[in-house]
Amino acid sequence: MTPQARVGASSDDTMKLRRVERVLLVIGLVLLAVWGAARFYRVIGSRAAIARFQADQPTDPIDRAAVLPNPDSNSPIDFRLWSVQRISAYKESLSQKMDVPLAILRIPKIDVEVPVFNGTDDLTLNRGVGRILGTARIGQPGNLGIAGHRDGFFRPLQNMIVGDLIELDRPGHTERYAVSGIKIVTPEDVSVLDPTPIPTLTLVTCYPFYFVGHAPKRYIVTASFETTQESDLGAHEESISTGKNTKNKEKRK
Repeated sequence: MTPQARVGASSDDTMKLRRVERVLLVIGLVLLAVWGAARFYRVIGSRAAIARFQADQPTDPIDRAAVLPNPDSNSPIDFRLWSVQRISAYKESLSQKMDVPLAILRIPKIDVEVPVFNGTDDLTLNRGVGRILGTARIGQPGNLGIAGHRDGFFRPLQNMIVGDLIELDRPGHTERYAVSGIKIVTPEDVSVLDPTPIPTLTLVTCYPFYFVGHAPKRYIVTASFETTQESDLGAHEESISTGKNTKNKEKRK
């Protein structure tokens, strides 16, 4: 091969090598771009998936109804401790007609303000708390039993201690009680509702508070009468003196 031929062949090889290098460089850049795009979309996709997951989760009960007023007590209801099912049941109860509350139960320490109705049927306990039939009537001496749901109005009872104040407000009268005892009993132990010689308030709810299913025990808060503020003492005394007969009539029904 002549020198000129060798130079020409070498030049051709160099050009081929450069073309191969360019091709490899382009392939490398393309692969790098693909990797970068894949990583970018993976991050964006992951964030979008997290956002979708969070958006699909049920909102916190306090967000759903923190400012929902109680039409029976004219005060907002704090749903932070309520179960989702109980909140739903309460909202459904608002569309159903209810009797005028007998009284308003207030427990300042745990921010409870709830209407007290007569009886403990499902609608009553979804809407408020209920006087346990057979116990003393409101305004009468004796042991007044009031029941409420553990995942609703009465869930904050778990935060009460002896000495806490409880108020029972009815037209013209506000009776004040102080917690004298807290205990846990079986459902069969109804002695906590036995009549008492002095005005007593007994709050009853199921226990444990966060038990899944039907709770096996009862949480009992007993409070002793302290004072009464009233606009018509004579009328109050008359209701007490005649209330015993009313209670007896109820028992005979």
